[in-house]
Amino acid sequence: MVIERFNNRDPKEIYRRFREKGRMMPEGLNYVDSWVEANFDRCFQLMECNDPRLFQEWILQWHDLGEFEIVPVVSSKQTAEVVNKML
Repeated sequence: MVIERFNNRDPKEIYRRFREKGRMMPEGLNYVDSWVEANFDRCFQLMECNDPRLFQEWILQWHDLGEFEIVPVVSSKQTAEVVNKML
């Protein structure tokens, strides 16, 4: 999960660059979906990859327009499978 904080809660420059250049994601980093807070404070993007360096490469394309936090997550279904083995 990528948590993106728009500079000054202003998403316009990010959306402008996205419109002009696309996601600019390296091969192997896959976008799944995203959600934006109503106050434009943060964007939550679900992405998949096997190499965390791909996030670094991608962030370098956008770091001037926001701050990024990468949080490794596991789906609820997959977590239930792990936990159920212990019950």
